[in-house]
Amino acid sequence: MFKIDREANKVTPITQKTFSELNFKERQHLQEWIAKHPSILGEDLLIIQKEFSGFDDTNERLDLLALDKNGQLVIIENKLDDSGRDVLWQAIKYASYCVNMNKSDILDIFQKYLNQYNAQSSAEELILNFLDKSDIEEVSLNTGNSQRIILVAAHFRKEVTSSALWLLTHGIDFQCIQVKPYQMNDELILKVDQIIPTPESKDLMIGINQKEIDQRKTQKHLQNKGKEFFDFWTLVLSDFQKQTNADIFKSIRPQPRDYLVYASSLSACNYRIRANGRKTATEFYLDRLSQDENKQIFDYLYQNKADIEKQIQWSVNWERMDDFKAAKITLLFDKTIEKKESWDEISSWMVAHMTQLERVIDPYILQIKKEFKL
Repeated sequence: MFKIDREANKVTPITQKTFSELNFKERQHLQEWIAKHPSILGEDLLIIQKEFSGFDDTNERLDLLALDKNGQLVIIENKLDDSGRDVLWQAIKYASYCVNMNKSDILDIFQKYLNQYNAQSSAEELILNFLDKSDIEEVSLNTGNSQRIILVAAHFRKEVTSSALWLLTHGIDFQCIQVKPYQMNDELILKVDQIIPTPESKDLMIGINQKEIDQRKTQKHLQNKGKEFFDFWTLVLSDFQKQTNADIFKSIRPQPRDYLVYASSLSACNYRIRANGRKTATEFYLDRLSQDENKQIFDYLYQNKADIEKQIQWSVNWERMDDFKAAKITLLFDKTIEKKESWDEISSWMVAHMTQLERVIDPYILQIKKEFKL
């Protein structure tokens, strides 16, 4: 840092010092500066306790406990010239201890703090003023697992900053604030910089965090859906074995997806059962390498449409799909697996109508293989 001398058009260096050189102490000085002027940390915070030790089964004390403008708890840990190796672990522990604090706990903690320092104020009133609310019943405090952590020190070790950055990418609201003292003659200056996340990267970090959160939600949703499909197909395959004497779907295992496939005697032409939130169906699916072959087979079956539909005794959708290689014949049911109470009914329908579809189509497959030499 430099002081600018406008008249002489020059700069004079301002000497960087350490807190130890200046005989400053962590609790007596740095902690008090933040407690009296939390805006040092770059935002409006309401300090609600110092040296808080109200945790069950431990005598540990966190330096400062605060509320931010969203009503979230902020754990503030201070170190002087060096962050040390354990500050991150300490802060994480304290944040975990604070997870279960409710509104009543926070009001009580804050009121005790006010009483201790002879402040003739009401914790409830100060919180309402700070959050710009009129009724404590409308106030949400310390919701979810979104407790914040702020570390304050003159120097941060690499193991601390590396871990803090990793925590940030996993959705933990974490800040490292660097404070350094400077001296110019008899005047002392405190320089404060947020180094993690940097102000320039904060918006980007928020975007990255949200993306990762969305990805995790999607992954969790897919895992849940996969288990749902697996459970549903376990039921259906069991019903196939109980209700039919045929080998259809006998060797098929449940899968974490929305369809199962059973091969017919004609290569790449399969019987499929499909179930999801939009559709329940049994299908005969033509997916040979040659589009022309698929359409030929489909057309042959379609020529026998009247006989096939008479035997199946269910509405049949004939889907030639001219813009695609494949073609299919589909039977649809008007219930979906979104409601688990419908699973038994859907399973019974699938077993009955897939068994019937295979019984009707198989003789035509023999004719097709002979006629087209497939």
